[in-house]
Amino acid sequence: MPLILLTNVNQYTGPGALRSLVQAGHTVVCHDTVFRDASERAAFWESHGSAHALEAQTPADIHAEVIARWGVPDGIVLNDVHPNMPCAIEDIPVDRFRDGFEALVVTPIRLTQLFLAPMKERGSGAFVFVTSAREQSPEPGFAVATTLRAATTAFARSVARETAPFGIQANVVAPNFLYSEMYYLRARFVDDPEGRKAIARFVPMGRLGQPEEVGALIEFLASGKSPFTTGQVIHFTGGWP
Repeated sequence: MPLILLTNVNQYTGPGALRSLVQAGHTVVCHDTVFRDASERAAFWESHGSAHALEAQTPADIHAEVIARWGVPDGIVLNDVHPNMPCAIEDIPVDRFRDGFEALVVTPIRLTQLFLAPMKERGSGAFVFVTSAREQSPEPGFAVATTLRAATTAFARSVARETAPFGIQANVVAPNFLYSEMYYLRARFVDDPEGRKAIARFVPMGRLGQPEEVGALIEFLASGKSPFTTGQVIHFTGGWP
């Protein structure tokens, strides 16, 4: 049964990815910031008996816990998250860039570094980097997210080129207009008719993407079903921009 590591399971693409990965029969080991709390880990186990909650939080600790308990993952879904706080470029505090850089760029880079050597030795593995399609049409006020997500996308393409000779895949899922309570809230953009109209003005499909839809895409890329597919950036945007 393939082993998949999924970060930030409760946020962004995490819920949809988890459902698709479990349904496909993968063993899924999950990181989330709430799992610092033992009661949260226990509650997750009760709700998702076929998935496992990691206590570890830092890349080094996640690597150590996964290797010690399960071994080298077959796939890693780097579902990194950080709050979007709109701000004009000249007013962005430098620390906001630094905090975002740590969460959205350094963390996936470090996890990739830690797991890459054993994947190379084995001769297989799949990385799925979840970034953003914002760079396709940057919005005023969102320079931090746009810049940092683009950096991780570029890193993922470098990983793909460098590791292909070792049988390792690296692909990017780049969403925009995906329903999630962190970025596009149900109350504002799904339940509210005016919010739905606002989305329809931008998205050719006329709605937000659904968790199960992005989950199916992530599962396919993480599964290794198409090992010749690498270095791809797939925009999950309903036809936008």
